[in-house]
Amino acid sequence: MILLDRLSVTYKGEVIGLHPTSLNFLKGQFTVILGASGSGKSTLLRCLNFLNRPTAGTVIVEGLGDLRDPSVLHRHRQRTGAIFQQHQLIGRQTALQNVLVGRLGYHSALRSLFPLPKGDFYIALECLERVGLLEKALTRVDALSGGQQQRVGIARALAQQPQIVLADEPVASLDPASAHKILSFLRQICREDGITAIVSLHQVDLAQTYSDRIIGLSQGTVILDGSPTEIDSNKLNGLYGDNNAQNYDGFTEIAPL
Repeated sequence: MILLDRLSVTYKGEVIGLHPTSLNFLKGQFTVILGASGSGKSTLLRCLNFLNRPTAGTVIVEGLGDLRDPSVLHRHRQRTGAIFQQHQLIGRQTALQNVLVGRLGYHSALRSLFPLPKGDFYIALECLERVGLLEKALTRVDALSGGQQQRVGIARALAQQPQIVLADEPVASLDPASAHKILSFLRQICREDGITAIVSLHQVDLAQTYSDRIIGLSQGTVILDGSPTEIDSNKLNGLYGDNNAQNYDGFTEIAPL
């Protein structure tokens, strides 16, 4: 569904964020990009909708074309939902108002200055119901817990009626129980709707539990690509060094690997 052909990113000062990378993300697959901080996870993820523009290489989206074409990029972004680590919600507004932001891409800038159609409200309410927050629709977001805020973020992404969801460290700020709940919601919804999900994480146990495919990055290079059952301690050492699970946040449950 999304084809990367020798994609690379170099920042100012000749700092390499991503070495030439060729990957193919399949429709309906739940892919986790795994790696330590600074490994290039976010860089790769943000290249998939050109929030980070690649220095070289191409991103081809099935049915649309090359993202370097502005019209292709616009259509791709319209059907791509994004979920962020820090939620990126408007705290003083209600959960419903935040979810409605996901509908703005379907309207002109001028039209978005006026109340949205009733159909958009129905879509937003349905999305809140799917993440178990319908009763919080009229509650200000800053009165919700961190886990609830992230579920509002998922509902906002779903309101776009996306074909693709990109999630950048969506559970990094959550406790383990909330992290499992968020990823469980996300995976279930993506499977029900046939949505392609690409999620960056640093917790190996979560990646193994929820992913169909794991891509491991180290210093901007893909060093691992396979199903969760193919992950072993030697490959983990390549991602995190010889001390792997014992010294990496969130890994204690998988130390026996």
